[in-house]
Amino acid sequence: MKRTLLIIRVVFFLVCLLCGYLVAYVVPEWDAHRWIALGVAGLLGILVILVDLLLKGFSLRGFSAVTFGLFLGWLASALIANSPLFENGDPELLFLFRLVLFVVLGYVGTALALRGRDEFNLVIPYVRFEPQHVEAPLVVVDTSALIDGRIVGICESRFMGFTILVPGFIIDELHHIADSRDVQKRERGRRGLDTLNKLRAMPYVNIHIHDSELSRGEEIESKIVFVAKSLGARLLTTDYNLAQVAKFHSVEWLNLNMLARSLRTEVAIGMQIEVELVKEGRDAGQAVGYLTDGSMVVVTDGAEQIGRQVLARVQNVLPSAGGRMIFATLLPDDADAEEGGDSPDSDQKRVK
Repeated sequence: MKRTLLIIRVVFFLVCLLCGYLVAYVVPEWDAHRWIALGVAGLLGILVILVDLLLKGFSLRGFSAVTFGLFLGWLASALIANSPLFENGDPELLFLFRLVLFVVLGYVGTALALRGRDEFNLVIPYVRFEPQHVEAPLVVVDTSALIDGRIVGICESRFMGFTILVPGFIIDELHHIADSRDVQKRERGRRGLDTLNKLRAMPYVNIHIHDSELSRGEEIESKIVFVAKSLGARLLTTDYNLAQVAKFHSVEWLNLNMLARSLRTEVAIGMQIEVELVKEGRDAGQAVGYLTDGSMVVVTDGAEQIGRQVLARVQNVLPSAGGRMIFATLLPDDADAEEGGDSPDSDQKRVK
């Protein structure tokens, strides 16, 4: 990108020199001052390039806001200048008043447009349409959802029917966390960036980086809620407090933890479950396994079956800090066949 800009600037400077030479060639009065014409053209080219360098970091969104502000200022000054207030008077004085009016209102319109470019989407309306001109719902992803990483699996399953928006300040926050001296924070930041790269690598996931230039003094939570509300998008998060703030501001939110709980397998006493035993339990003879939703299963007399997929019957289900703990007793391998395992009723009782 930098090399391309350098080539463009060099070509532009050479074109300026060529224009200066052509002016000296076409205008007879400048024929004897070709070197001066080349110098003036070269200085003008350098001046334009310097202006380009000074505007580094001035985004297209900001440029569109300036253009829109100038248009509003011109429109307001034109309406006032053509009003009865300027019908009579000294022409030169009226011209000065109109000029001052245009400059002042142009500045005010530009300042207001730059200050509120995230408050109204008329500057560059965010295109919420696919190539087929079908409206695509938007979801804004926060830092916690990217660090959590489960969004990758949801997108791989093709259940994510939203256009994913990642605000620029969220990426900056992930970079800041990834550069932390704290090992755990650094690992969380890198996991969030890795999740973002995985999402961008999926061809069937519509993901955009939203360049929102909000004031740096605001909290990340306030910024992301503001962006979601401004764009009419939903907020995807794992932060319960952030979800409540979004709810207060009438922003619809999606919580991955609530989604995981809603997909949790329903287990009742007497059900047969199939689980892989991975380690010994606290008491003698017990073995521990986990269901796909993370629920811990403690199987009595299952210590000898560690490392194998076994069939067990649920005896009790207790809530715990991590979700729930299931106590079960080991069933023989032929228990399913003895109870009519091929029947539809037994299939409904088995939970993996």
